[in-house]
Amino acid sequence: MHSGRTPERLTKRHLVAVSHAIERAALAEAEDGPLVVFALFQRLPYFARERAVYQRIAGRAAVTVVGMVGGPPPDLPAGAYPVVLEETEELAREWSVLALTPRFGASLVAYDRAEVAPAETLEAGRLFDGRWGFRRDEALHDVIRLAGRLAERLPGPARAGLDEAVARVRDIPAAPGESRAEAALRLLARRGERARPVEPADVLLDEPGLRRWTNVDGVTASGTLPVALVGLRVDEPAGAPERFGRRGAAREGQAVLAAVTSVLGPVDRAVRLADNEFQLILPGRDEAAALAVVGRLREAVAGLAHSYPFVAYAVHAAVTVTARRPLPVADLRHAVEWAVRQGVPVASLPSERAPVPAG
Repeated sequence: MHSGRTPERLTKRHLVAVSHAIERAALAEAEDGPLVVFALFQRLPYFARERAVYQRIAGRAAVTVVGMVGGPPPDLPAGAYPVVLEETEELAREWSVLALTPRFGASLVAYDRAEVAPAETLEAGRLFDGRWGFRRDEALHDVIRLAGRLAERLPGPARAGLDEAVARVRDIPAAPGESRAEAALRLLARRGERARPVEPADVLLDEPGLRRWTNVDGVTASGTLPVALVGLRVDEPAGAPERFGRRGAAREGQAVLAAVTSVLGPVDRAVRLADNEFQLILPGRDEAAALAVVGRLREAVAGLAHSYPFVAYAVHAAVTVTARRPLPVADLRHAVEWAVRQGVPVASLPSERAPVPAG
């Protein structure tokens, strides 16, 4: 990030609040045009939620540029210039909102870490390295940066409008009180974060809880945060309920559940699909890390033999890493069934292919 500021570690919840503040500033009545706005949204679902706001911004700004992977929708607001980002380019990881006039500037520039922090939902906890501020010359710097990076993808009128706006900004010195106003805004932002502490979350979810936590019914998008998934079946030995009795079987089930959840980290979750079937959601992990979790889990389940002598639990697992939303829960379940039928301890489910034994 080409700025004098040290990048901060920011959650998506924090970035949403700053983005909305910059957008609100862009919509405020002021005689200080021309106004330029840049917004990189990463993926279409994140823009769709803000479309009405950008329709209003495009009606006021001299130039409004909206970019995302795959490009904005055909019904992009009139007056906004679309930019198509490629999946593999650096700008696909960037979440930026810039507003610039000759007398005002605000900027948010953040890069997706593909990691999460503990939060009320998977989306809210997504982590970015970024910086934000309400200083005109910083916004000018970033407008020039993005205009240069995207010049070949912008039509002539957009480039001309940007050149004119940048020239007007350079003709007028920045206001001397910007740092004072920004200090007050940062204080309010910090207090807002402290006012909404993250409550300790239950690592065990049911299926409706999984939908809420993964934002299936809210705003989420494929292609951003990778998530490792582990499907798991722990089969009781035949006759175990009769041998231990109903109460003993209940204690045994709780012991299995405790073993399964013991391998989870602060941002991980487990879903109980049936008495003996679970799925683990491990955000930001790769396949090697997921297989290591499976190894620890098998050890934890094997350790139950100390409490239940002569009982050997049969453990079958399937592993995949995906950026799909919603998560491929059904595919993973089928992979576990395949592993049980084939007698494979751990199956790997590469993207959209049949399960294979994990190496």
